[in-house]
Amino acid sequence: MTVLSSPVRRAATPGYIDPRGPRIGATITTVVLFVALVATPSTVAIALVAWQLLCFLLGATRGVTATPYAALYRRFIRPRLAPPSELEDATPPRFAQGVGLAFAVVALVALLVGATLVAQIALGMALAAAFLNAAFGFCLGCEMYLLYRRAVGTR
Repeated sequence: MTVLSSPVRRAATPGYIDPRGPRIGATITTVVLFVALVATPSTVAIALVAWQLLCFLLGATRGVTATPYAALYRRFIRPRLAPPSELEDATPPRFAQGVGLAFAVVALVALLVGATLVAQIALGMALAAAFLNAAFGFCLGCEMYLLYRRAVGTR
């Protein structure tokens, strides 16, 4: 993951984000997915998975700063914090949102067709990845992106 720490370079480089925002989003995602997993199978679980799918869809297609969780971070948390000491490239977290989206799609479809075990496995995997990011700052989807870039080569 590319990290910029120079204030001059940070201010002049689009496509870089405050890494604390996605971590807060991962924390909220962890709670949403945990409740959905515990509530499976139910209408509540379907609604929560559909909500999280929408959040992942926005993050994957429009960028991590376009999610509702990013809006909460910008409005309520970011103003109370010191400026970030470094910024990170937004591409790996965006890829991670796509990975989360894939798991959410599988979970939602499985819930809708009554495949509870498949839904629980997909939710559990997404929950584990979100928890790793929230608790330890380890973005599994970001690491997958970096492995993918190494495998195909960078331009």
